[in-house]
Amino acid sequence: MKKRLVTSALPYVNNIPHLGNLIQVLSADVFARYCRQYGYETMYVCGTDEYGTATETKALSEGVSPRELCDKFHVIHRDIYKWFNIDFDHFGRTSTDKQTEIVQGLFKAIDDAGYIREQTLEQLFCNSCDRFLADRYVHGTCPHCGSENARGDQCEDCGKLLEPVELENPKCGVCGSKPEVRSTKHLFIDLPAILPKLESWMDEASEQGFWARNAVQMTKSWIRDGLKERCITRDLKWGIPVPKEGFEDKVFYVWFDAPIGYISITANLTDQWKDWWQNPEEVELFQFIGKDNIPFHTVIFPSTLLGSGEPWTMLHHMSSSEYLNYENAKFSKSKGVGVFGNDCQETGIPADVWRFYIFYNRPEKSDTQFLWKDFEEKVNSELIGNLANLVNRTLTFANRFFDGQVPEAEVDADFWKEVKEKEELISAKLDRAELRDAFREIFMLSSMGNRAFQAGEPWRTRTEDPAAAASLLKSLIYLVRDLAILTHPYIPETSEKIVSFLEGADLSWSSLAKIEGITGINKPEILFTKLEEKRIDELRERFAGTQDERAAAADESVEAQFNKEIQLVVGKIVEIERHPEAEKLYVEKIDCGEDEPRTIVSGLVPHYKEEELLGKNLVVVANLKPTKLRGIKSMGMILAAEDKDENVEVIFIEDAAPGTPVVLADDKREKREYTKLKASRFFEIPLRTEDFIVKTGGTALTVNGQELKTAKVKNGEVG
Repeated sequence: MKKRLVTSALPYVNNIPHLGNLIQVLSADVFARYCRQYGYETMYVCGTDEYGTATETKALSEGVSPRELCDKFHVIHRDIYKWFNIDFDHFGRTSTDKQTEIVQGLFKAIDDAGYIREQTLEQLFCNSCDRFLADRYVHGTCPHCGSENARGDQCEDCGKLLEPVELENPKCGVCGSKPEVRSTKHLFIDLPAILPKLESWMDEASEQGFWARNAVQMTKSWIRDGLKERCITRDLKWGIPVPKEGFEDKVFYVWFDAPIGYISITANLTDQWKDWWQNPEEVELFQFIGKDNIPFHTVIFPSTLLGSGEPWTMLHHMSSSEYLNYENAKFSKSKGVGVFGNDCQETGIPADVWRFYIFYNRPEKSDTQFLWKDFEEKVNSELIGNLANLVNRTLTFANRFFDGQVPEAEVDADFWKEVKEKEELISAKLDRAELRDAFREIFMLSSMGNRAFQAGEPWRTRTEDPAAAASLLKSLIYLVRDLAILTHPYIPETSEKIVSFLEGADLSWSSLAKIEGITGINKPEILFTKLEEKRIDELRERFAGTQDERAAAADESVEAQFNKEIQLVVGKIVEIERHPEAEKLYVEKIDCGEDEPRTIVSGLVPHYKEEELLGKNLVVVANLKPTKLRGIKSMGMILAAEDKDENVEVIFIEDAAPGTPVVLADDKREKREYTKLKASRFFEIPLRTEDFIVKTGGTALTVNGQELKTAKVKNGEVG
């Protein structure tokens, strides 16, 4: 068998990876794990992509050097991937001496072969900073929509792609000075001249390597539209110096050097790197990327290797996934939208649960959505209700009724024939890197086991037909072993835990479908905890908005959050009755100083009689989102205090008109505006009584300048 060299798109170093970014790294991990299990000699390399404009820009904004920024984010990426149990042979980086050596060597080979051209370009130069400005360093007015929120590469408002010289009123993004247009020489790789070699290679490689459809279509589109000479140099400081006379003050463009990082990262792992990268007869290269990176891996990088004339290991299979979107919007590193790697860790949900959902929902042939509700449903129904259920019920039954031993019986021949056919299909799909389809077939196999258990009724047949019960249990025990093997690339911790219940079992692919090796059954443990709807709702709310907004909210004082988000007013109960469908609920009509009284449903029946509430002034949370309680829409909430002895006290107010604001003592705002608030968010901002005074943070709430007080609950929670 040929050796398998596996790579995933190098994550750019200036941001934390979100779930959409993690797909490629995790996909390559699953494939590499499968290859090792199967018996292929396998190497999986990846690392942070560290040079270029974006790194310089981010470093400037953080007031650090590019090297310091890269060091910081390399560790962040490394630790996130470690938490997700990604089993690299080496996770490196592109800002190394080996990268410089190999990039410069490849460039010289291409140049010697005659594929490098010189061109003069018009670019913006900042006299104050004494340098040419990269696209992102130029700010100005968009010539298309007039927005002042435009950069030299794109307008943030209308989305039009731009050239820096197109901007009106351009300014240096670093110092604010007005730049001038100057001529500068750059180097270009002559893609049209390399095209005959590229087409010849691609026609064969895309067919033999069964490239993803979108990879073939996008590559052919690039070629059909006409390849152009592509600039490979930039006027920057942070990058690999160009080893050519007259260009010593320039560096290579990050998209020229970044794919070469796969090679240099391997070279930093082993001196025998050429056994992998210059050994096309014995090595197959599998690359896992997102569809936005396709042309760089099927046109630019291959053209670089082909143009050098050296015997490089070329791309065999391209697995290019579609987009994973977030709650009907797009994940965005730059805007901080979505669930990020560090977020996953903070939820307390195990890495294998995230890995499960990413692969069950992998955007293999079309875009897919990360939806919190779907996450909850798929985990509870498939991971727990299907796979974990089969493992637990089978091994618990064997422990209880077969003394933890594999029954001495023949397996069910018809059932096992179907198992073997399904396992052969799964192996074939994995070998072609059809990861989601293979994963779903695994869960179909698990469902088949659950149906067999249910139909076989071993709880009945163990006494009525012991031979049938023994045959079924033996079949299912070995199916559980096979499921541990099959799921190991995807959810490795879970797989290893399952196989630990089976004495004598191992995870080698060669053990699949063999009815041998298991010498005993240990008592199984629960594999996963069900995801509760309340918890998922809290997580959806917690990760709404952007990372910056979430960080700002976390840094804000409790008082600042209260002022911004919570609207409390005085309300007067003008009508009250029991809820017709709930014995503990009242339905109140409350005058909050508005045109019409509000309907509010409260759980005060166990604590107050109707006459104790009717006509009283109290505090109402006025900006809660409406919610139905037993069929009646509630338009707010009554504030009450509760102490550790479960004494409940409604906070009554005298001498204040309905609609009077209840605010913090130091709130001097003349105008207050609020958005609708979810109840879950309201309860995240703590209110309490302290020596009978209602406070948030360390500040008292007031009505008409007077402190809001309770009469009975001295110290307690308010909600």
